[in-house]
Amino acid sequence: MRHVYAALSCMLLSFASQAQVVRLGSEELGVPTITVQGEGLVRVLPDKATVRFAVVTRDANPERARQRNEEAARNALNALRALGIEERNLFLEALTLQPVREYDPQRQRWEERGYEVQRQVRAELTQLDLLPEAVMRVVQQGANRLLGVHYDVSTRAQVQMKALQEAVRNAQDKARQMLAVLGKDVGDPIRIHEQSLEFPRPMWTEAAMLRTTAADATPEAYAAGEIEVRARVEVIFALR
Repeated sequence: MRHVYAALSCMLLSFASQAQVVRLGSEELGVPTITVQGEGLVRVLPDKATVRFAVVTRDANPERARQRNEEAARNALNALRALGIEERNLFLEALTLQPVREYDPQRQRWEERGYEVQRQVRAELTQLDLLPEAVMRVVQQGANRLLGVHYDVSTRAQVQMKALQEAVRNAQDKARQMLAVLGKDVGDPIRIHEQSLEFPRPMWTEAAMLRTTAADATPEAYAAGEIEVRARVEVIFALR
């Protein structure tokens, strides 16, 4: 028996080194239990993207700056419409107008340099193969500030549920393997606690996108890679 408990101790230490918790105890009515943590990992390829860009114009006259901005934003949106992107996936967002001030070191004072108008636009793409062409066209039509690209999946809820299911299976497998050393088996689950659910979305930042010019806007240049969805649960099982 001493060797059996020594073997179990080694297994517990191995799991502990992975920052996972295993506890033997008892719930209400004196039912013997084991508490384990499980982790599930699901990898998926994104199938949609959200592109955010801005049109920035400057002029000494604020109204001219606004008009030029409106024209450039309209041209950028028309370029996206020409690709077949539906109107319901195009959004005009923030519009700002502010004076531009620059510091003159010779005069040692701030001076007015006209006005700047910025319009932010968001486009949701459900066909990732259109992404390189979409970015190239909006840049050609006057979008001079690319704010980033967020990748996502259309089946987010299903992917999250699959990760949780994998985490529960992982917890059950761990409990079964450890209890086998003691000649016990896993009984019914008494309590399941969802600890975390991570769904990171790959993102292209403005700096990364500026390095990708219209000339090299190939599908490979915008490849997002896989999205890793992680779920962690704590499960209390009865022993039998």
